[in-house]
Amino acid sequence: MVRKPLIGIPADRRLLGHHYFHCVGEKYIRAVAGGADAVPLLIPALGDESVGDDLLDTLDGVLLTGSPSNVEPHRYAGPPSAPGTLHDAQRDATTLPMISRLVDAGIPLLAICRGFQEVNVAYGGTLWQKLHDVEGFNNHREDTAAPLDEQYGPAHEVQLVQGGLLEQLADASTLHVNSLHSQGVQTLGRGLEIEARAPDGVIEAFRVRSAQAFALAVQWHPEWKYQDNPFSRALFAAFGKAARTRASRQST
Repeated sequence: MVRKPLIGIPADRRLLGHHYFHCVGEKYIRAVAGGADAVPLLIPALGDESVGDDLLDTLDGVLLTGSPSNVEPHRYAGPPSAPGTLHDAQRDATTLPMISRLVDAGIPLLAICRGFQEVNVAYGGTLWQKLHDVEGFNNHREDTAAPLDEQYGPAHEVQLVQGGLLEQLADASTLHVNSLHSQGVQTLGRGLEIEARAPDGVIEAFRVRSAQAFALAVQWHPEWKYQDNPFSRALFAAFGKAARTRASRQST
């Protein structure tokens, strides 16, 4: 019997009261456990040394989650952030060096929101810090005063690239997705292939072109009540299938 795959989820480092904690949102953990039918393993944000080769060899997949924090702009030669912007240097130091390593090793990767932006930066891409201030782009932020179900409700359509992985998973040319981000791709990283765009042209999904295994990043939040959304179920099932394939190979 093949064991359940082990999927690593790098944590945020967050100051709660007077102490730092390493945190992962439960919605991501449940999407891995239920949607991907895998065992979630939370990875502390201790910098590059926390994700050594021994750990990567153990993992059958990695999920990069969304977060209230943004990638530090010096990571992509961007201008300084606006005062009050939340950053997480420890998470950057943990995730950015590991992304190309795990992809090159054939470890399946799914990246969401901040994770989407991390993958773009890891491959040499740049980010808009405030899409809503850039002429020609819509406001992609949520209404933080609204109930959560409204914040995470369908916000706009995305056009899926013909023949792409997302089109295959969706069995459709468009999806309606939620939208809870202020940042977005400015310059696409090297070796990344666009999978979806918003009506205003913002890149909403991409894959790593040369990846040996599943390596996909989306700007929206499929983890939110994934079980109620047919596409989100298909997405996490595909990620889990790729992780099970790796687990089977590792066990033999």
